[in-house]
Order: sequence, then C-alpha cells, then structure tokens
Amino acid sequence: MSALCRDCFRRGDLGRRCPRCGSPRVIAHDELEQLSIAHMDCDAFYASVEKRDDPSLRDHAVIVGGGKRGVVTTCCYIARISGVRSAMPMFKARQLCPQAIIIKPNFTKYRTESRRIMAMVRDLTPLVQPLSLDEAWMDLSGTERLHGAPPVETLSRLQAKIEAEIGITVSIGLAPNKFLAKIASDLDKPRGFSVIGSADAQGFLATKPVGIIPGVGPAMVKSMEGAGYRTVGDLARAEPKELVQRFGANGLRLSDLAHGRDNRPVNPNEERKGISAETTFNDDLHTFADLEDKLAPLCERVARQIRAGGVAGRVVTLKLRGTDFKIITRRRALPVPTQTAKTLFAVGRELLAKEANGRSWRLIGIGVAELIDADAVEHDFFAGAERRALVEETAVDKLRARFGPDAVTTGRALGAKRTSDD
Repeated sequence: MSALCRDCFRRGDLGRRCPRCGSPRVIAHDELEQLSIAHMDCDAFYASVEKRDDPSLRDHAVIVGGGKRGVVTTCCYIARISGVRSAMPMFKARQLCPQAIIIKPNFTKYRTESRRIMAMVRDLTPLVQPLSLDEAWMDLSGTERLHGAPPVETLSRLQAKIEAEIGITVSIGLAPNKFLAKIASDLDKPRGFSVIGSADAQGFLATKPVGIIPGVGPAMVKSMEGAGYRTVGDLARAEPKELVQRFGANGLRLSDLAHGRDNRPVNPNEERKGISAETTFNDDLHTFADLEDKLAPLCERVARQIRAGGVAGRVVTLKLRGTDFKIITRRRALPVPTQTAKTLFAVGRELLAKEANGRSWRLIGIGVAELIDADAVEHDFFAGAERRALVEETAVDKLRARFGPDAVTTGRALGAKRTSDD
C-alpha cells in the first residue's frame, strides 16, 4: 500500500508513523499515487483569517456574522463544539455560545487572501475550478513530470505552503472524480487530507444518508426517504429506470453518484458557482400574486449575498418545483451584469409570469449565474440604471447593518406581512 508522510513528504511503506520524522500524519491508500482530482477547502476561512490577524483570539470561540438579528457567516471550530453553525441566526448562536467573540465580516480582506491562495493553486495546474472564495477543485493529471512527484505529494506540499505563508489551514480530498473529492475534503477537518479511491467508493457511500449528495436539499431528502431511499446504498440498489420515473432526469444523476460515478471535468471556465435562494411553501401556491410575494424577499437575499461577495451576475435563473416534485428552471441573460434586487425581481417576475398559469407550486427560487468581479460593471457604458439601483440598495445595506435587518422594509414586504397578519 502506498503511503506519504505529510510532514517530511517521504513516500513508501511507512507504517503508522513515518520512520524518518516520526510523524503520525501518514496517508495510506492502494490508489494513492494514481488519483489526481482534488478538492481543497479552507478551514473556517473567515474566522481563521481573523484569528491570524489577531493572535489574542486564538483560544477563543469566534463567530463571524451580523448583528443580533443577523446570521452566522462562519465560525471557528471552538464555537462549533457548542453547536454553532453557518447560516444559523445570531441570537441562537449567542445562546449556544455566549462566550463567543463576534466579528463583523470583512470581505475585502477575505477576497485578498483568497486570491493569494488561488494563485498558489494555479501555480500547480491550470485546471482549477473555484466554487467560492475558500474552496476549489483541481485536476493534477499529467503534472507528475512537471513537479517531480505524484499529485498526492504536490497537494501535501501545497497544504504546508498555505499554512506557512498565508497563516491558515486547509483540508484536501483526493479522489477519482469531483463528487468524491469534495466529500473526502470534509472527512478530516481541520488540517485534514483524506482519500477515497475507485475501489472503495461505493462501499464508503453505501451507509451515508442521501442528503450527502449535492443538490439534495431537506425537501428532497424528505421525499426520497418517503419513497424508501434513506441511504446512498438504497439509491445504488435501485434500477435507474425506477429513479427516473420518480425523480425525472435527475434520477440518472442520482444513480451515477450513488455508484461513485461523476464524469464532470474540472472546468476553469466555471470559476464561481452561482448564488441563489429558495423557499418551500407551507401550502402549495398557484396565483401569480402569491408567488410574486414569495419571490421578492428572495431577490433581496440573493442581491445582498452578491454585493457582499464583490461579484455581479450575468444570468438570472428562476426555479419552481411542482407538487409532483419535478423542477423547472428558466434562465435569462442580462445586458448588464447585476448586483441588485431590483433587476433580479424585474427579470424573475417576467419569467414567473409565463409559468403562473394556475398550476400549483410548492417551491420557488431565484439565482444568478456566470458571476464576474463587480468592478467590471462600473466601467460599462450601459450600466447607468444598474448603478443607480446599486447606490440605493447599498445605502439600505448600511442602514440594516447598523440598525438591524428590519430597519428598512420595502412596501411589498410590508404589504405581504399585513396580508398574512389579516
């Protein structure tokens, strides 16, 4: 069995401890030197950057997030011991971890550190596909001669370099494809390095809950469990035809992933994933007015995330799920990349109008794709209207950051609340 010491980078049959340096940080796997697809994830990225810049925070629970009515952007591992998680309401996080130090996010700083890390990654291979500021897929196929080592050693050296030069830790997953690599990177956090091979993939996945599959959210988990698919192994044992009948075209994808198959390439042209938000209704909705009221706050939420991330979107995507659980999506390219809820709602509303024909829906979502740096929008000759809307919404962001999310409420949101109260 091939093995690598993550501290001195010795390779060979090492045993439980490296015979050269005595380190217990040994990776061993039969396919170790044949695998080349990796997923890198920075450990509690925002909180780690804050601890690096203020050493007095090192032994304290740190939560990066908004005010009392905001949500947790991320938190360190000390805070996670108390049950704090990303996207958790701040009031709940404070209850779980009252001793935590709360820090407002500084996305300018985080983007700077992200660029430094991604530059190191691109020095190893041009096939890098970032998912966000703090994670990326890499394909190191054919780089052995360039670096004089198999991908596992190259990645271990990258991990050590980031820790030494950036001052934060990352976890890496190595596997034969993107799906398995992303799962592997989460197995041994923080500062971990995990491997899933082709031979052991299906066995590893068999007992995992179906929610481990990307794109399978809480609503779909409930639907799948109701149909008898509680584990990935249950999906793997099902006939693909059966899954297609139950889940539409997504059934084939579920079957492939359940068997550990994923043919998607690492695509550098898909540098950033889209940003989206969705909501599942307590009762099915079918009128345009009711669906429109659900769409508006989602547009505001997505727009805030876009602005916070310093990006703008070229494409607006509307998502609807029917009572049969089948999903439809509608897309529209924009003449000017957007950062505003005003544009998202206007385009989303037009797309929705074509689908609101009396059919009942159980979920609606809105998102943006084809993200670019927001700086590129400022120089666009045709971006005047978008810029004016951006100035207004940025001012609202500042007011909400200072006085709470309810400090400024749109007329539509207020009207919807009054209607629900009645």
